[in-house]
Amino acid sequence: MKIEEEIKQSVFKDVYQKSYINVIFTSNWLEQRQSALFKSFGVTLPQYNVLRILRGQYPKPATVNLLIDRMLDKTSNASRIVDKLEAKELVTRKQCPTDRRTVDILITDKGLELLQQMDALGNEGYTGLNKLTQEEAEQLNVLLDKIRS
Repeated sequence: MKIEEEIKQSVFKDVYQKSYINVIFTSNWLEQRQSALFKSFGVTLPQYNVLRILRGQYPKPATVNLLIDRMLDKTSNASRIVDKLEAKELVTRKQCPTDRRTVDILITDKGLELLQQMDALGNEGYTGLNKLTQEEAEQLNVLLDKIRS
């Protein structure tokens, strides 16, 4: 559906304003769908993001600072997210043996298994984006990178 129909606005100041509104609206739309999908797995988007980062680090542990640097949503409270994941037994926290000021965070087997189940969704997990061809997805990536550069 076109952005004009979605937000019931037919006139925009210019094409840049329309693009800006479209990107923001689509970002929120994607987030809502991902949240609904992840709810059945018992995790939130920020929790999923932390699990993905930890899986990428595995078998090496990560620190809270590393998580903060790599998180998609920089406003998320990484320590609180780790607390919740630890309560679900998806991660463990241990004091670093070489630096007592640092806490090592490691994904558990249960956390790895959960991500494997989520990965099984395949392209369905990228709600909406699976409507794009591979070429269109590559073009979208180039354009989004260009906006941020």
